[in-house]
Amino acid sequence: MEKVAKLENYQSENIEWRQLISLAALYSFVIIGWIAYHNYQPKLLVKFDFVQFTSALLIAQGVILVLTPPIAGRLGDRFRFQRGHRIPIISSGISFAAMIFMAVAFTLFSSPGETFKWILPILIILWLIAMSIFTSPALSTLELFTPVEKLPRAMALLTIVSNLIYSLEPVIVDIIDYLGAPLTFVAGGAGVFLSGYALRKNSLNLFGAKGSQRPQASFTFDTKRSPYGLILLFGLGLGVVTTLLFDFVPERLELSLGVWFGLSGKQMLVGILVLSAVLSLPASNWIGKQGLAKAYRASLVTALAMGLVLMVVAQAPVALVATLVYAVAFTVLSVSGLPLAIERANYFEKVYCVGFFFSGVAIPEAILKIVESF
Repeated sequence: MEKVAKLENYQSENIEWRQLISLAALYSFVIIGWIAYHNYQPKLLVKFDFVQFTSALLIAQGVILVLTPPIAGRLGDRFRFQRGHRIPIISSGISFAAMIFMAVAFTLFSSPGETFKWILPILIILWLIAMSIFTSPALSTLELFTPVEKLPRAMALLTIVSNLIYSLEPVIVDIIDYLGAPLTFVAGGAGVFLSGYALRKNSLNLFGAKGSQRPQASFTFDTKRSPYGLILLFGLGLGVVTTLLFDFVPERLELSLGVWFGLSGKQMLVGILVLSAVLSLPASNWIGKQGLAKAYRASLVTALAMGLVLMVVAQAPVALVATLVYAVAFTVLSVSGLPLAIERANYFEKVYCVGFFFSGVAIPEAILKIVESF
């Protein structure tokens, strides 16, 4: 075990950009996959006469997204010490997800009859599990490609990717509708598989390189129990602020600022996401100076306070200032959250703790969707 532990701790003193870009590409296809899922899930339920299962599917979705990340994380840590790295669980999850993408596409192409149409809800559940299996272990590789002190800068890249893709969601949905469900799932499966293959290839090259990897200067062989509850709360904080932004803020902005700017709430949300992407790199520099914990606490308190202002105050000038401050706080929170979880995790439980973090992120949205379904 000691030999394996040393192997995965070895890394460059600088950010491994090729590996990080591969991770960002995979992350982008994951987000696009979720956009496609949320676009087509209601339509498919109507088409195949499964509307009565909407509530059950939303409950299953919430449970899967909350429980699967720690399980996948535990498996990822096991592979770290059995095989020298966590890549096998990531590769298995990606292959499984790609297979489910293709299975859904084949099912839709074939227009199944009354008997075989029951395959579809099973495939949807398997798709949710597959996407959850590899996402947390894949994003946990951030700590392998990046020195501890540069984690915020690396996370800024992922934040830019996610915010820009979500800001382009209307365009992506139009493209998805143009392609149709079968071709969308074929393209999604191919994208996830190819980006996952690139991440695997680049990561294995990194582990296998000699002389180009150095141990982190700040590394300590910590054997203390990880603060699972605290890490879950880190994710929960980000999840609450994110859910507030996507599900409540647009409606409030349309009421308070719609007349000023002549924009819908969703269009103003796009502006917030683009602004957040622009601010991500400067935010990472500020976080590096302030420290992860301090930056996270300050941004969480600020975001919740500004969210409350937006919920209760309708005056346009106040709403505009609150929105701008909220965008800044959301950016800092997004950039600092995952690196803080990684920093607090015990070395032997890095992937497991990242799973707890993403469970926390998923809880608020899962609760909201379940409540809305009834």
